[in-house]
Amino acid sequence: MLALFDLDNTLVDRRGGLEDWARGFACSRRLPEGSESVICERLRERAYPADFVHLREALGLGDDPGDLWREYVDGVARSVRCLPGVREGLEALRGAGWTLGIATNGAGDIQRAKLAAARLAPYFDGICVSEEIGARKPAYEHFEAAAGLCGVRLSAGGWMVGDNAKTDIEGGRAAGLRTAWVAHGRTWTDGPHEPNSVVRGVAEAIEMMRAAG
Repeated sequence: MLALFDLDNTLVDRRGGLEDWARGFACSRRLPEGSESVICERLRERAYPADFVHLREALGLGDDPGDLWREYVDGVARSVRCLPGVREGLEALRGAGWTLGIATNGAGDIQRAKLAAARLAPYFDGICVSEEIGARKPAYEHFEAAAGLCGVRLSAGGWMVGDNAKTDIEGGRAAGLRTAWVAHGRTWTDGPHEPNSVVRGVAEAIEMMRAAG
């Protein structure tokens, strides 16, 4: 059975990692009050090298944008943390014979850096990053590529687990997958089709999937 997982705020705490990095970056550069908020607002949903062209100007920095991007990649990768029960749950799924994949939007270098720093990459049969394949969730092509990178056909079915109603849940459903929405305390109000399961976190999603098969 195939299980695809979103990365940010599903397997790892990107939000907390970004805030920690922004706080440290602003402090190290002696940036004025409010700079941390400017950084987090710009990078809250996703970060790409082009964002640092904007931030360089907004923050009055003299660094090359490429150097800022590399500093961000290294710093955020060190700052992100696995959410509770992630490694144990993934190990249990692998032990039960599941095929596991990552289906994430974002730039390849930062997403892979986070997976490596969190020691998650070895759990997965395939890692699908939107920048690397030229298709972003919720596009069908992204899920098709993710399944292919895992060595299976998307038509065989499986699960998509994520925290984003549109990209993970609507996208996964349209691709023919069952879906588990990681709520993080929220109530589902985000789409015409409810997920197959609403869970508090990935550990609960994994327990549910193992029971459902």
